[in-house]
Amino acid sequence: MKPTKKTSRRRFLENTAAIGAIGAIGASQLIRSCSPEEAASSELVEPSFLATAPDGEPLKAGVIGCGGRGTGAAINHLDAGPNLNIVAAGDVFQDRLDKFRSDLKEKRNVELDDSMCFTGFDAFKRVIESDVDIVILATPPYFRPEHFQACVEARKHVFMEKPVAVDPAGARSIMAASKQAEAAGLCVVTGTQRRHQWSYQNMLARLNSGMMGDIVSTNVYWNMGKLWHVKPSGMNEMEYMLRDWVNWTWLSGDHIVEQHIHNIDVSNWFMGKTPVEAVGMGSRLRRLTGDCYDNFSIDFVYDKQVHMGSMCRQINDCANSVSEHITGTKGYMITGDRQYNIWDHEGNSLYEYASPEDENGERLENDPYVQEHIDLVNAIRTGNQIVEAEETAKSNLTAIMGRHAAYTGTKVTWEEMMGAEWKLGPKGELAMGPVDMDKVSPIAGSAAEM
Repeated sequence: MKPTKKTSRRRFLENTAAIGAIGAIGASQLIRSCSPEEAASSELVEPSFLATAPDGEPLKAGVIGCGGRGTGAAINHLDAGPNLNIVAAGDVFQDRLDKFRSDLKEKRNVELDDSMCFTGFDAFKRVIESDVDIVILATPPYFRPEHFQACVEARKHVFMEKPVAVDPAGARSIMAASKQAEAAGLCVVTGTQRRHQWSYQNMLARLNSGMMGDIVSTNVYWNMGKLWHVKPSGMNEMEYMLRDWVNWTWLSGDHIVEQHIHNIDVSNWFMGKTPVEAVGMGSRLRRLTGDCYDNFSIDFVYDKQVHMGSMCRQINDCANSVSEHITGTKGYMITGDRQYNIWDHEGNSLYEYASPEDENGERLENDPYVQEHIDLVNAIRTGNQIVEAEETAKSNLTAIMGRHAAYTGTKVTWEEMMGAEWKLGPKGELAMGPVDMDKVSPIAGSAAEM
């Protein structure tokens, strides 16, 4: 088979009409993979996507967590289709809320009424209690389980950023609330945007058609330079941790959970299952603040001894890659690093994804950060329910399993994670001031004697 060239506008529209886009086949089918047994002899089904969400009754959204991702998610939501608005917002910090409001006004001409803007640790309750249809959850992930449960109990549709938990108890809470959301007819989309990305969907379709045969191994990477950090000048300890949250495990889950979950999720998604155990290592070499590691290398094992090699690093001036490499009995694929290709084991190209373009050469493919909101709004307006929370929680718990294996130096099993009761975070109720918790980075094993 020759590599696929650029998809024409005509072919793109024909595919969209033939398959009926997400509204006809159900978005939940697009975000799941066939089992290897089902994929072995399946016919190729070309995925198709909505260019924009369908029109309908106005939908009002509230945002909880007004930092960079909360602002980005709010703008992505507004760009998803007609009759969408942001009407409420909440954050622990007034300055974050003020900047959020300023950015919405400047970038999308959306103004929030003062009465619909809230601050403090209880701001999430007031956003949920306001007259909104959808809640966007974008705080540090430590808060996600409590906030999601509150949304489900209030019967709100939800977009929540990944990760959805920082510890096993939180991940299981998300799984339970996900089932409640499904039973209540709510729609939930998470921030694992690769599941909505056109390139990944096309690669999955080829995998499910049997082009690569059965998966025998996966390798996933998020290696990059350091992220940001905050200096603690002029802040109490809680404020400092919250503003520097990405560097603290209790708030972020460490970067294997907070960031590398994307790649781990692709492996789980394409495999159609989660690993059963993990062994690994990691360390803290260059990180300036917090207690997180800055590198991990984990060997995850699925059933039938299929291994996922996982590597993530946040250290400057090193070799970088954000990608997934999947090997099958008949070929192998690379997704990410700006390429989406499948080859046979002799190196012959079987498939090369190229983003569809119109007759003027303009790209038709949506930004996946917008596409996931298109899919959420479409599901709400058409009644084709989509609930991604449980699948994301499983990938989240997979990453936690890898982190725990590295922190402890032990083999950690999925069964152990599903039964673990330990939770991260300070003792007692959260408040500004001193933080009562251990702040030392874990070190695996024991020191050798001289």
